[in-house]
Amino acid sequence: MRNYLLIKVIIGLFLLGFISCDKADIRGMFFSYNYVNERFDQSMEWNDIHGFKQITTTDSVYKIYVMGDSHMGTDKNYNTFIFDAIEDSALAVVMNGDITSGRAKDVAIFEKKIPPQSTIESFLLVGNHDLYFDGWDEFYKRLGSSTYYFTVQTPQAIDLFICLDSGSGTLGYKQMNWLKNILKDRTLYRNCIVFTHCNFFRSRHTSSTNPNIEEIRTLLDLFLTHNINMVITGHDHKRSIEILGNTTYITMDALLDGHKHASYLKLSIGSSIHYDFEQL
Repeated sequence: MRNYLLIKVIIGLFLLGFISCDKADIRGMFFSYNYVNERFDQSMEWNDIHGFKQITTTDSVYKIYVMGDSHMGTDKNYNTFIFDAIEDSALAVVMNGDITSGRAKDVAIFEKKIPPQSTIESFLLVGNHDLYFDGWDEFYKRLGSSTYYFTVQTPQAIDLFICLDSGSGTLGYKQMNWLKNILKDRTLYRNCIVFTHCNFFRSRHTSSTNPNIEEIRTLLDLFLTHNINMVITGHDHKRSIEILGNTTYITMDALLDGHKHASYLKLSIGSSIHYDFEQL
């Protein structure tokens, strides 16, 4: 009985500390406020109005910078990431989820920090933290779709980039069917890279947003069948590289300020894809 009471006290103290944390949302640890199928429908409505981005470049080899898990808040590493991308004449930046805490004030601050389209293209994905505190409503209102694709036309070929919403730990059946339809035309493109937040190969245990095993198997088979070059994820805050068939699976370090191994990913894309981790 004494041990039982002690356990209850420990759990109570943990929960009290957890919910008092400015960055934590205990309800969001276990389920997202907006189901993924609902977010997918909204994203498709947004895409119908705004269309899909098609970028043209005269360069045979171009650069795309990728970051994840900035968790704004503070923005020192984010500012460095944007500055480096612009200085290096990158074609675009991709922000791979957990951009903010989900709090309305953080999303509003981040919106003001997105570089103008005339300077560099920005592509944003939703992560589980972006959904906390009812964050999807703010994300969608200010930043737009969480499921879409964009293409890059070079003098030699066209490359396809697919952005997926795994903020709830699952794509859902609607998004999965959309992805399968997009990949039917995979042979039209030289390279295909998929961006999504939740990683497939877990480098550390987390208490939230763990992907469904059967869905992972389906996606691994889909990416193998359609010769996807690269899948880039975040979520675990710990770098990992796995290769299955012709597909390279990259889990990025977090860009979070104060993170010991904070870094971002630099892609150089041409007839082949080269990548480097840039430590901050």
